Amino acid sequence: LHKKRNKNHIKKIIMKKFKSLALVLVSLISLASCSSSNNEKKISLTYVNWAEGIAMTHLAKAIFEEQGYKVEMLNADVAPIFASLSRKKADVFLDTWLPVTHKDYMNQYQDKLEVIGSTYENARIGLVVPDYVSISSIEELNKYKNKFSGKIVGIDAGAGIMKATEEAIQNYNLDFELMTSSGPAMTASLNKAIQKREWIVVTGWTPHWMFNRFKLKFLEDTKKNYGETETLQVIAWKGFSKKDPFASELLSNMKFTDEQISSLMTAMNETETNEDDAALKWMNENRQLINSWIPQTDAIR
Repeated sequence: LHKKRNKNHIKKIIMKKFKSLALVLVSLISLASCSSSNNEKKISLTYVNWAEGIAMTHLAKAIFEEQGYKVEMLNADVAPIFASLSRKKADVFLDTWLPVTHKDYMNQYQDKLEVIGSTYENARIGLVVPDYVSISSIEELNKYKNKFSGKIVGIDAGAGIMKATEEAIQNYNLDFELMTSSGPAMTASLNKAIQKREWIVVTGWTPHWMFNRFKLKFLEDTKKNYGETETLQVIAWKGFSKKDPFASELLSNMKFTDEQISSLMTAMNETETNEDDAALKWMNENRQLINSWIPQTDAIR
């Protein structure tokens, strides 16, 4: 009887220690999980279906993933993107055209946004025609209205270039209708017209891969309706750079020459797989450039 009591006592002690150990393990696992969740690096990148934006944003995605970030990609029109950034529903937009194209959006949300850096400094918007079209200025469009079917092929309704073109129609008294479509639809229409050597005028911009593929020209804008050259800037919600200084410095370091951004967009356009694969391939082929963008210290991460 005495031995039996001892055995029961020993069992109780072992069970108590086992329960205590189990509680410790559960606590450690929970703590590790919380720590991992809190330290996980995340970033959401927004983009519009514009050639340069698609290219730069997918490249940024590849770079951030290599740096250990979980990246969310958000595709939308420009108006919802600015609204989302202002409400911290998204983090970054790499394709802000200033000082003209996106001026109204920046004025509207300037108190809730911050400019992180600029990626390209030789951007331009305007009306574009194939080089075989025998006019050179916007003022000449009305003379050849029938050859253009009285239409200007545009892109997304909320795009800054569309608003600028509506103003150009008024300022130049053009008897033309601005057609809303999208970036890809615009280039498809351009390609189709060029194959038939038909006259077409589109809302165009550089940088864009279409200037590599086709022989194109901007129509002279004597009234400076479309402004001069613009800068592509990276914006985020106000305070993002303090929240993630590593990401902010990386983005501020991203800068392209004409040749580099042209090469990147061409790679995206000609990929036989998808944009992610094309971005990864271009990143590996331009490793020296990419490495120059990466912050050299982990202290800010």
